[in-house]
Amino acid sequence: MNPILALLKENNISDEQIKELFEVLTQNPLAAMATIGQLGLPQDKLQLLMGQVMQNPALIKEAVDELGLDFSKVEAAKAQLQQ
Repeated sequence: MNPILALLKENNISDEQIKELFEVLTQNPLAAMATIGQLGLPQDKLQLLMGQVMQNPALIKEAVDELGLDFSKVEAAKAQLQQ
């Protein structure tokens, strides 16, 4: 299992909340940061999650694929942010 998804599940984040988070991520990465903050993860787990994402951004693609979402939307949102 993807380490991001595993960390969220270990902290009792429901499958529905995880899918919602990654749907927001595919549409608006900045809004996803606010959504992550609302999950109520302990600070140390939140830092671990952010560290994993920053060290290995490919984990996001793996998680999106594992959830059956469209990664091209993540790429489009990222391109939009860079403009």
